[in-house]
Amino acid sequence: MTVTAEEKMLTPAIDAFIAKWKEKPGNLIMVLHRVQEEFGYIPRQAAFEVAEALDIPVAKIYGVITFYHFFKLTKPGRNRIAVCMGTACYLKGGQDLIEECERILGVGLNTVTEDGEFSVEAVRCIGCCGLAPVLTVNGEVFGNVDTKGMKKIIEQFEGK
Repeated sequence: MTVTAEEKMLTPAIDAFIAKWKEKPGNLIMVLHRVQEEFGYIPRQAAFEVAEALDIPVAKIYGVITFYHFFKLTKPGRNRIAVCMGTACYLKGGQDLIEECERILGVGLNTVTEDGEFSVEAVRCIGCCGLAPVLTVNGEVFGNVDTKGMKKIIEQFEGK
């Protein structure tokens, strides 16, 4: 699939990044990280452009994107809630936090609220086991969270 200039999604900065990494081993992962950094996910059009730029099949790109949990195929909410489900957080109520988020926001795991404000995902480990259970909102860490505190945390980000 050849992309015309009008259809092009990748920015000149990403094009320059691809040019820098094109001949290096492991370039696909690095390029996909850069694309996701730019858009918050890997848009379909961007995947096709990366395939063309690196001269690799788009199937290989989707194989990498779907293998690694870090990569997203859908646009996340403006406020990204990540609930830790590592061992300590799971044992101290991580699943309860997910269920409370779903109840408050009215969406399931790995989905986005209708207004595009929030998305909720489970992650393997945030690295704050001593604060379990832990979640992040847009990278801001909240520790020792209980279901009663979820509404207050979410309210901090509404309309921001």
